[in-house]
Amino acid sequence: MQLPVLNEAPVKSGCSASSCGTNESQMDALPDSIREKVQNHPCYSEDAHHYFARMHVAVAPACNIQCHYCNRKYDCSNESRPGVVSELLTPDQAVKKTMAVAATIPQMTVLGIAGPGDPLANPERTFETFRRLSQEAPDIKLCVSTNGLALPEAVEELSKHNIDHVTITINCVDPEIGAKIYPWIYWENRRIKGKKAAKILIEQQQKGLEMLIAKGILVKVNSVMIPGINDKHLAEVSRVVKSKGAFLHNVMPLIAEAEHGTFYGVMGQRGPTPDELQDLQDACSGDMNMMRHCRQCRADAVGLLGEDRGDEFTMDKIEAMEIDYQAAMEKRKVIHQAIQEEMDSKRQQKHEVAIKHQAEPKLTTRPVLMAVATSGQGVINVHFGHAKEFLIYEASPEGVRFISHRKTDQYCGGDSTCGDGESVLQRTVRSLEGCEAVLCSKVGYEPWDMLEKAGIMPNGDHGMEPIEEAVMAVYKEMAAAGKLDEKSEAARATG
Repeated sequence: MQLPVLNEAPVKSGCSASSCGTNESQMDALPDSIREKVQNHPCYSEDAHHYFARMHVAVAPACNIQCHYCNRKYDCSNESRPGVVSELLTPDQAVKKTMAVAATIPQMTVLGIAGPGDPLANPERTFETFRRLSQEAPDIKLCVSTNGLALPEAVEELSKHNIDHVTITINCVDPEIGAKIYPWIYWENRRIKGKKAAKILIEQQQKGLEMLIAKGILVKVNSVMIPGINDKHLAEVSRVVKSKGAFLHNVMPLIAEAEHGTFYGVMGQRGPTPDELQDLQDACSGDMNMMRHCRQCRADAVGLLGEDRGDEFTMDKIEAMEIDYQAAMEKRKVIHQAIQEEMDSKRQQKHEVAIKHQAEPKLTTRPVLMAVATSGQGVINVHFGHAKEFLIYEASPEGVRFISHRKTDQYCGGDSTCGDGESVLQRTVRSLEGCEAVLCSKVGYEPWDMLEKAGIMPNGDHGMEPIEEAVMAVYKEMAAAGKLDEKSEAARATG
């Protein structure tokens, strides 16, 4: 069966397979009960996010804590970050929207409630939405993201609504650090500040985590990396949550642009560099699964990770739709099966390629970062000028691993400048700093020249090829050309 084409987006050298995210090789090692829960979940499986979509419904406006990195705003369609929505929904509207999206985008497998406030600070609206969906759309996985303050009291209710995945944002396990991140919490009908507030929040988060694990619910822990605040502490957070049974850890970069109006943004707190984020993720990974493909989605995101089709599903458009969800479920089942068969086939192909790579003479070259333009299904299929983000992979003698993604503006068809005199093309090239090659389906003459001047090798020879195979092929070409020895690295560093 021909799969529908989607818009898409899967380690430093020495990373073991068990520490680089829940990928296809790890999937085979999971118990059947766990694999069933994660194999088509785009957040819990690095490979699934190339194929399966998710959506969030914004039914939870209130929050019971304040974070220095958060500023919840509505009607802000051009921002892509947590806490931002364009429409606040009632549970009835949320159910309608979910079923409309699932019928229109059959690859959608997951419905999450992630805000714009905290879902568990809005229990009536949240649980009414989950109750309805578990009855009316039983083929959709249900997820919730929470700061954890109200989690222990909600675990029993969560377990009643077919919810197998819960995300807790845990930024620290030390109240001293927590006091620098959370100015206040609202607890037992009063506002509490400082270390006392942070201590209560941390205790509730850890208690809730333990209770979820006891119920057999998978837990993903999100942590925001804040340089100078908790960056040196997050390895300890990772150790603690892993010891208590968390399945996945997602270390995310702080978003702190001043225009967002957050405390950190106004005060000039910087976010981490890509190298700093990668170093911390590698330090946290150990033998715990790390999520590296997170897009820090809006609270009303729709589509694949890295894309947002929310404008197609505003309530006025949904009201005009006629949805036969029983028929849609049958279509979804067929498409999901076809996707799973393709993923299984590619997993087998990767396994065979890995065996072949192990049998080859070992390279002694240094690791290299490469940027890849892709819109889905794990292949290189986007023109450089059409890319809105690049996936960053590392090639090394050990193989190929996914590192991160970097957002950019679309060069072709977009505005010619970014508002500060820098062209979109210049900013796109700058966003690839640290990469030594960029793989696209095609690259135009102007960006080709600019990329070469920036020390980045453009490559359009591997269109529609599997990403990992193409990255390794280019790496071997670079090695054969003598571009990866110590001398070439020294020349690059000084050039």
